[in-house]
Parts: sequence; C-alpha cells; structure tokens
Amino acid sequence: MKRSFLSATLALVLGLGALPLAAKTTQADPWEYLQPDRDQVIASLNVVELLQRHHYSKPPLDDARSEKIYQGYLKMLDPARSYFTAGDIAEFDRWKDKFDDFLKKGDLEPGFAIYKRYLARQQDRLNYVQGLLAKGVDKLDFTTDESLLIDREKAPWAKDVAELDDLWRKRLKDEVLRLKLAGKEPKAIQELLTKRYKAQQARLQQTRSEDVFQAYINAFAMTYDPHTNYLSPDSAENFDINMSLSLEGIGAVLQSDNEHVKVVRLVPAGPAEKSKQISPADKIVGVGQGDDEIVDVIGWRLDEVVKLIRGPKGSKVRLEVIPASNAPNDMTSKIVSITREAVKLEEQAAKKSILKIDQDGRPYKLGVIEIPAFYLDFKAFRAGDPDYKSTTRDVKKLITELQAEKVDGIVIDLRNNGGGSLQEATELTGLFIDKGPTVLVRNSDGRVDVLADEQDGAFYKGPLALLVNRLSASASEIFAGAMQDYHRALILGGQTFGKGTVQTIQPLNHGELKLTLAKFYRVSGQSTQHRGVVPDISYPDVMDNKEIGESALPEAMPWDSIRPAIKPELDPIKPFLTELKNRYDARTANNPDFNFARDRLALSRELMAEKTVSLNEAKRRAEQADIEKRQLAIENARRSAKGEEPLKELKKEDEDDVMAQAEEDKKTKPEDDAYLTETGHILIDYLKLNTRLAKQ
Repeated sequence: MKRSFLSATLALVLGLGALPLAAKTTQADPWEYLQPDRDQVIASLNVVELLQRHHYSKPPLDDARSEKIYQGYLKMLDPARSYFTAGDIAEFDRWKDKFDDFLKKGDLEPGFAIYKRYLARQQDRLNYVQGLLAKGVDKLDFTTDESLLIDREKAPWAKDVAELDDLWRKRLKDEVLRLKLAGKEPKAIQELLTKRYKAQQARLQQTRSEDVFQAYINAFAMTYDPHTNYLSPDSAENFDINMSLSLEGIGAVLQSDNEHVKVVRLVPAGPAEKSKQISPADKIVGVGQGDDEIVDVIGWRLDEVVKLIRGPKGSKVRLEVIPASNAPNDMTSKIVSITREAVKLEEQAAKKSILKIDQDGRPYKLGVIEIPAFYLDFKAFRAGDPDYKSTTRDVKKLITELQAEKVDGIVIDLRNNGGGSLQEATELTGLFIDKGPTVLVRNSDGRVDVLADEQDGAFYKGPLALLVNRLSASASEIFAGAMQDYHRALILGGQTFGKGTVQTIQPLNHGELKLTLAKFYRVSGQSTQHRGVVPDISYPDVMDNKEIGESALPEAMPWDSIRPAIKPELDPIKPFLTELKNRYDARTANNPDFNFARDRLALSRELMAEKTVSLNEAKRRAEQADIEKRQLAIENARRSAKGEEPLKELKKEDEDDVMAQAEEDKKTKPEDDAYLTETGHILIDYLKLNTRLAKQ
C-alpha cells in the first residue's frame, strides 16, 4: 500500500469554508443525537473528489450511481429485508436518484435519516422478539406445518408491522429449532437467545454518529468496487484489522455474512492455520478470552468481533465456530482454543519434499516445493544484509537440492497462498523464463507499467507443474499467469481467487480512504481480476466458488484485457492437453478422494439452493437425518474405496480429535495427498508424451 500522492486534491477541498447542513430532524426520538458534523461533511466532499479524480475506473457520479448507492445502502443495513417496511421504502424512494446531488453538496442528512429509521425498526424488532421469548421457548408450537423463507435478498418488503411480526415470530422459531437440533436444552436456549437480544439492544444504544457516517460513505465508496472503503479515524488506526480484515493474533481473514462473521482465508503458518481446527467459510458465533465465558457474537458488527479476537501475543482466545462442512441448517458448533502469536517469517518459508510415483511400470521421482506466501524480509533487504530471506532465494536453493537428488520434474504447490510481495512474484518468475515482462500494471490514467525479469537465461528449464486452488490469490495469480502465458508450466487444480487490483491509502481530514487506483494484467494482456487464472486441467472444487473469491463480492470490477506485452509463441503444451485430460478423467473416475470432493460439493450446492426451511420439528429432524445419512454415505464410499473401516455415524470432532489428527498429518507422505499425486501423474504424462514427440 502506498500513502499518498493526492494532497493537491485535499488542499482544494479542505480549504472550503463552513458548510451548511440540511435541516435537522425536529421529531423527538431516541436517535435525535445522531447528526453529521462539519468534519464528516468535509470528509464526504473529499471522498467524492478523490473517487471522481483518482479511482481506477472513474465512473460518473450521476443518477445511475445514485440508484446503486441507495440499493447498496439498503442491502448493507437490511440484507434480509426484515426491518424496513414497504412504507419505509416508499418514503426513501424519493431520494433514490438524488444521492449523487446530496454527496456533491455535502448533504449527509438523507443518509442519516435512513440509518436512524433502521435503528428505530431494529429497536422495535428486538422489543417484539424479547416479548415472545419472555413467554418461554417451550410455548412455541413446532407441530404446525409452517415454513420460513431464508433467502430474502429479493423478497418483497413487509407491507406493514403485522407482517414483520409474523416474519420475526417465524425467525425466532427457526433459531430455537436450529439450537434444539444442535442438542441444546430449552432452558439453555432461552438463556442464550435472551442474552443475545439484550446484548444487541445494549449495543444499539451505543451507536455513534461516526457509525452512521462510516456506513453511509461506504455504501457510496463500495459502488466503485469492493476494495474501495472509507475508514473512520478509529478504523484508520487499525487499517489491516478493520478494513483489509486481516487479524493480528490468530492469522485469519474475516468478512461479514449477514448476522455472522465468516472466515475467508487463513494466513499461512498463522495460529489458526496451525491449529487445524478452522477452515475457510466457517462461521464464528462466539468469542471468549482465556478461560472466561464465551460471548455470543451473532448480530455483532465485524469490527466489534475483531476487537474481541485480538489480544496480546501469548494470550489465549476461544472461538465458538460452526464448521462450513455442516449442513446449512446444522447449528452444531465446536470450541476452538488458539494462542495468539505473530506469524514468523521462517514458518512461512518454502519447503521441499519428494513425491514418488510408479507409472506405466517404472518409478518416477518428482520434487515438490510448497510456497505458502510470497515473502521478503524487507528490513534485512533494506539494511543490505546479504543473507536476507525471500521466496525466490529459498526456492532457488530448493531447486538446486532437488536437482542434486535427480528428480524427473518439479511441482510447485501454491494452494492457499494468498499472495504477498509483488517483487517476489516477478523475481520468482525469472527463475523459470529466459527474460522478459512478468506483469503489467495499468494505472487510472491509462499508463501501463511493465515489470520484467532482466536476467538472461532460466535457472530451471525442466518439466514444471503448478498446483493452485481458489485461495491462491494476488501474487500467486501473477506468478501462475506468467507461467501459463510463457507456456512454462502446466497449471492444475482450481480456478484462483481473482483479485487483480491495487489499492492505496489516502489520508483525509477525518479518517482515511482506501481506493483502487490500478489493475494487474498478465503478459498476455489478460487481467487476473475477477476471473483469476483458469487451470489447464481443473480438479473438483473443495469449496463453492460462489461463496469464496473475488467474483463472490458485490460490485467486483470486471475481467478485461489490454495489449499483450509478449508476442504469442507456439504453445508446446496445447497439442497434448486433450490427451492429458482424457488420461486424467480415466485415472480419477474412480479415485475415492476426487469422487468424495465432487459428491460433497454437489450435496452442499443442492442444500444451499434451498430457499425455505420447515418450522415443523418432526419434518426438520427427518430432513436433518436424511442429510446426515447422505453425508455419511459419501464419507463411507471414500473409506470403503480406500479399504478403511466404514463409520456407523458421523463424528463431531472435538479439540483432542483434531490435535491427534494434526499430529498424524505430520507423518503423512506427499503420496497421501490425492491432488498432489494426480498433479505428479499429469506431469509425468506430459513428460512422456513430449519425449515421444521429440523421438518422432
């Protein structure tokens, strides 16, 4: 991230005199104190000016964008359409094509008015549901044949309060039923939900003007792209935590998911990743410090949850987590204990192993280099330390060691590598190509900067394959894209994340603005944005791409292309791709791990596509039993195919089970990784086909 170059713009806007605010609401209400102040007005004008002048795409601030701001704001505040009524929306609709004008004038009143109505409606709903709870959860009737629409993104707004009451009555029944199915007793459910709603009510009373301003300005900023955000003064102090959502302490990247906080990815070698107890798409529903009671955090803001999770190095945090592997209605949770610590550079270092494969009657030996991140010890590098650590230096050393062991080819494992140093992505590319461009960076003014490897000759010229997945992002995509464009390696695995944009931080008079000002392009001219890198041969996804990845984010900038930096050359891989795919299909058709991944994802997508849930307990229990039966069948099909003892029921792993499995995993060999082994088979296929062609 770069910090600033836009001071002229700031000087222009900050030089404005006092600006009149729109008339304040005179109606007496508990939220009357929430009013925009002069600093916020000036900051909003700064944001308008900066986005119009310096955002990468520079879209106009007009009526069409006003509609986007309006719809985005409503979705931010009420994503499940469970607070506002149709009457509220009819009132707000008079502003839907005027937010561009309001923002240009520094008039924040409409944004504050909508938020205050949202707070009032939230207060009403919390009062209503607590009234229902006070009668006792045992008084709820779960024998009637009712259902609840759970996918409400496009549901009609409730026509009146009575319709909202009915919706919230059903929501409460659903919450209670989920907890009952997770094994909780009525008394515990009563206590948990009462405490949850009272806590939400208490936090409602703590709403500050800054909370309103940040939400409203972000509804505006994020219509440009999901990585353009306004940071309040408090958030700006902790930018990496609050807005890039990277947590110090446990090493996880989180985002809001309606009333939950969802894990997006794990930092390689971070405490969460090393615990083996948390996975992407898991939901965090409770946080506890040390051995203290776990605090229920459903319905909390992301930054509030982050503050609870953070803490001093060496301290312990306990998280209550609903695993992503659960069925959608399965609220069964587990408690994860993690000791906070800084991620050590040496733990993220690239490492090697040997993959031994017998294929077509002869043994092969492949080198595997796992790269968890693109790292560079900047401090040692700038100090001139000749022994500074970096990805490229370490990989070069590992290649030398593998060549000494006479490997037949090398596999570079980039799975779950979220990126890092752009310089390292460029230098690592240089190890495998003669010389030339490695990545293009197009700025908002249309200028294209070319980063290149200037050294003659490739360090390694042998057979090469790259293994990627959905969590391979940013620098990983730059490196993988270059390897594909230079036809230097087979790219295998899953479609990568798709983040191909560059952000900068711009200080404001009040807070900061993170804005997108450039875009990455591969040397072929294709963007890595949105689409990521598409493998030459795709493996079954282990997670739903619709849930994780750039394309899953609202207003994600599109894929596009510019003029290529290299001339197209004859692709030595393309003539063999059809045959390689045919062999892959034949080999994996009955592979237990590949079939397990396919079947599990198919079931997950089927369940996620369901829009309603039954509120009849007998039906719901029967549905859950059926889902668990199908999950068990998928698991046992894999176990039987591997000659393992089938399970009688699905196990809910506790911490001891996970730790024991983690110790067992340390003893596993590369050959035990089905995706890695198949990558080795494909590389050997290519090696043999290429050799056969050379002999003809």
